[in-house]
Amino acid sequence: MIKIIFTLAVLLFVQLNTAAANQVRLAVTSSFHNSGLSDYLIPHVETDLKLDIQLIVVGTGQAIKLGKNGDVDAILVHSKPDEEEFVKTGFAKYRRQIMFNDYVILGPLTDPAKIKLANSILDAFERLSKSKTKFVSRGDLSGTHKKEIEIWKKINFNPDTIGENYISVGSNMGKAINIAVAFDAYILSDRATWLNHQNKGNLAIQFEGDQLLHNQYSFLPISKKRHPHIKSTLVEKIEHWLVSEKSKKLINSYIIENKQVFTFNAN
Repeated sequence: MIKIIFTLAVLLFVQLNTAAANQVRLAVTSSFHNSGLSDYLIPHVETDLKLDIQLIVVGTGQAIKLGKNGDVDAILVHSKPDEEEFVKTGFAKYRRQIMFNDYVILGPLTDPAKIKLANSILDAFERLSKSKTKFVSRGDLSGTHKKEIEIWKKINFNPDTIGENYISVGSNMGKAINIAVAFDAYILSDRATWLNHQNKGNLAIQFEGDQLLHNQYSFLPISKKRHPHIKSTLVEKIEHWLVSEKSKKLINSYIIENKQVFTFNAN
């Protein structure tokens, strides 16, 4: 009996250690998850590579912080200036482009700010700055929030001057859209999350199609020099999978409401 118990204990120990050895922690932007793409893509990665991928779903700003602290093995984010700074300061050797989608402005069906008539995203934000309509901001230093800030800066406008009509919520994309629905407000969103979102309320896409609304997602392996415990060999396998032909096929075939919402562009 003692030998059997000991044998079972050894087997359990080996299994637990094997599971831990095959586990990778990956911080991903909330839009990657809210869009449904993570649930579609990650099981294929796990099955093909025999890995257990632990997703930490946060905004880009928080994902970068987790990477800097060595709390994750890699990050998948969408804010190029922050990614380049992350590489420059030695937390990753490089950033690897994987795919892109685009941002859109959602707003009430009546479009009181008349942004549907805008000839550019800057014109649309100018109209929003002059209107007395509500605007919901992610307010969480995510990639989406950083893009919003970038556009406000390009028109030399501080949205805080809007007062109570500027609603900064500090939430992920899905929750922020729900708040915009509740307030019948405008909001900047990535297209995929919006199409995958169930609670659309009285909102619709009111502006789209500007080059400034390009939304690039990149994969950054955390530097082993910075954090020796990082599972760089497993991360490299994930990276190779993400830039593979199978990944390309899956990403390009991810459809919501009969629309392709991500485009593979790994370099």
